[in-house]
Amino acid sequence: MATMDDTDSALLGHLQRDARLTNRELARLTGIAPSTCLERVRNLRARGIITGYHAAVDPRALGRSLQALIFARLRPLSREVITSFRGYLSGLPEVLSVLVVSGDEDFVIHVAVPTIEDLHAFLMDRVSARREVVDFRSSVIYQRTVTQVLTPLGGADDG
Repeated sequence: MATMDDTDSALLGHLQRDARLTNRELARLTGIAPSTCLERVRNLRARGIITGYHAAVDPRALGRSLQALIFARLRPLSREVITSFRGYLSGLPEVLSVLVVSGDEDFVIHVAVPTIEDLHAFLMDRVSARREVVDFRSSVIYQRTVTQVLTPLGGADDG
């Protein structure tokens, strides 16, 4: 795990809440000089802690008011089958995220679609049509809460 101090943690917290902060504003919020702030943020990127900056988009604003999780089992279970199915799913516009998991299912697929009919069509046309899928089930998401700020576990000084 990368060693981080309280200033690095504060920078990460502020950037995760608002990645559009200017360097000057970020420096003011963390109580450091702008040049120090810039160097620290560059260092966080170089160390792979900050991997990018993204715009948060509300799927409902794009007409996708229904979200669901789809749990799928594949056979034969091999690296090639998993890689191929993951790549297939990643290219579908309905898919928000793909997780390869342990347990009874092999995949958890997070989708956002306009209606329940669209979810049904996705399940029938995109999931069950794949010959490697031997079983699947879906759960509609009623509410979702996302952790906006990811911090180191066990304190900022752990390394």
